[in-house]
Amino acid sequence: VQLVESGGGLVQAGGSLRLSCVASGTIFNIKDVGWYRQTPGNQREFIASITRVHETNYADATKGRFTIYRDGANTVHLNIDGLRPEDTAVYYCHAIETVSTIERVFDMDVWGMGTQVIVSS
Repeated sequence: VQLVESGGGLVQAGGSLRLSCVASGTIFNIKDVGWYRQTPGNQREFIASITRVHETNYADATKGRFTIYRDGANTVHLNIDGLRPEDTAVYYCHAIETVSTIERVFDMDVWGMGTQVIVSS
């Protein structure tokens, strides 16, 4: 599975963005898909995730302004409303892929390369 993010850019505070994550490869092996963000010097921060059956989970800090949803079999979007300068970060798409080998079945973390969001005040 490969993940490609898009939709980042420079936006004024108060604006909105829609980030997209498109998966390719063995997408039927994907379980949950989520979004994280990271600022320089800090750990990657969980934002939200969505399951195959569209169950969503949000971090407490992102409830209300962030909306995650699926669009077809291979795309997950993250809408961000009311952008603030502190939302400036690189946003990453993450998926859990179930991998089957002759010996075992296991889950593997897959990450995209990220998309930069810059919010000006």
